Amino acid sequence: MSAPAHATVAVIIPAFNEEETVAVVVNVARQLTSDVIVASDGSSDNTAQVARGAGAQVVELSENSGKGPALGAALQATDADFIVMLDADLTGLTLEHLEALLEPVLAGTLDMSIGVFDGGGFVTDWGNKLTPNLSGQRVARRSWLLGVPHLSEERWPEPAITAHLKATGARWDYVVLPNVAQVVKEKKRGFWKGARARTKMYAQLLTYRARRKKP
Repeated sequence: MSAPAHATVAVIIPAFNEEETVAVVVNVARQLTSDVIVASDGSSDNTAQVARGAGAQVVELSENSGKGPALGAALQATDADFIVMLDADLTGLTLEHLEALLEPVLAGTLDMSIGVFDGGGFVTDWGNKLTPNLSGQRVARRSWLLGVPHLSEERWPEPAITAHLKATGARWDYVVLPNVAQVVKEKKRGFWKGARARTKMYAQLLTYRARRKKP
């Protein structure tokens, strides 16, 4: 099924304390569409102000609740047909990367595209290739995303999205994003704080099935 002739596209960017990088991501996103929404997930720095200054619509969550609630809030702030999801700490991102992610979903050949890094840096390349299903760079129809069970409840919603891909028989594939990387948690927060944050993240990700298993 091909995209409607006048299909609309929004970019949503969940962000927690990403004042150093969010403007760069917003600036690239605005080359694709004027409908760019940053969901500031209880940020204590200037993420919201910087994102507004770069031209994004900003939704501010009162406390840090996780990527899932931030995505949910951003989805409610737009009625676009198609959604491009991006992390706020990307480096090396270009309009061509966004077009490569969007094209197969707009064309109707995929229900979801998932971006994977290549050549952006050893650490992020390695982590992204080891667990590509956890990538935050994705494109899908808004209506499909709104149907993902528990999306707005999970601090890290990627397992919920993966489960819904399987449950709905959705067509998906990876799209390589050359020279794109992320600023790793250890660099942003300091080694020990970053390592603890990474450990908590993987604990949440790996326990999704157990926590959501029906009795």
